[in-house]
Amino acid sequence: MTTITLENMEFHAYHGCLEHEKQLGNTFLVTVAMELDTTEAAKTDKLSNTLNYQLIYDIVKEQMNIRANLLEHLAQRITDTLLHRFPEILSIQLKLSKLNPPLGGKVNSVSVETTKKNNADNT
Repeated sequence: MTTITLENMEFHAYHGCLEHEKQLGNTFLVTVAMELDTTEAAKTDKLSNTLNYQLIYDIVKEQMNIRANLLEHLAQRITDTLLHRFPEILSIQLKLSKLNPPLGGKVNSVSVETTKKNNADNT
């Protein structure tokens, strides 16, 4: 098995429960690590035998543009969408961070991490 990771994809987005978060937005980082079998890709050197990183990025970007109140909801939505669109992904670990969260003090970021395995029940 191989793990393909897209690290710290950065987005300006409008997620959060507070009104000023919805108006001004914030910076978010997304890291997604996907486990899959890349044996054929290693043999053939063909993109068609592995994940196209651009397509993964495009899906994450698409989901980041859909507002959410909670990071937990957004992380689950991204994970579910990737597993549904790419059945060759065996499992995903996703970390979603909001930089400088409005907590009344200096905090670099708040993050949620989720891990999910692909199975026949993913729809």
